[in-house]
Amino acid sequence: MKKWTPLHEAPEPLEGNVVATITGGTVVWFVLFLAQLPFYGWFDDNGHLWWVWTCLAGGGLGLIGIWYVRGRDEAIRRAASAADAAAPDTAAPDTATNKSDRAGSLGREG
Repeated sequence: MKKWTPLHEAPEPLEGNVVATITGGTVVWFVLFLAQLPFYGWFDDNGHLWWVWTCLAGGGLGLIGIWYVRGRDEAIRRAASAADAAAPDTAAPDTATNKSDRAGSLGREG
C-alpha cells in the first residue's frame, strides 16, 4: 500500500486567547455537572450515572488545563522578553565613530 503524503504544507496553528477558551469549556463542564445533580436518581436508575461523573471529570481536567495554559502563556511571555533584551541594538552605526570609515576618509583627504 502506497504511503499518503500531503500535497500542501500544514497551516500555522491559530494563536488566540487560549486561557479564555479553556476557562469557558471548564465552566460549561461544571455547569452541566451541577445541572445533572438534581436528577442523580434518574441517571442511576437508567444506567446513565457515568454522564454525571463525565461532567465532573471534564471540569476537573479543565482546571488542570487552565493551570497548564496559564503557565504556557507566562513562559512564552518570558521567552519573548528575554529575546528582546538579548537582541542587539538595531540602530544604524554612527559612521563618524566607525574606524574603517575614518581610515578611508583620512586617506582620501591628503
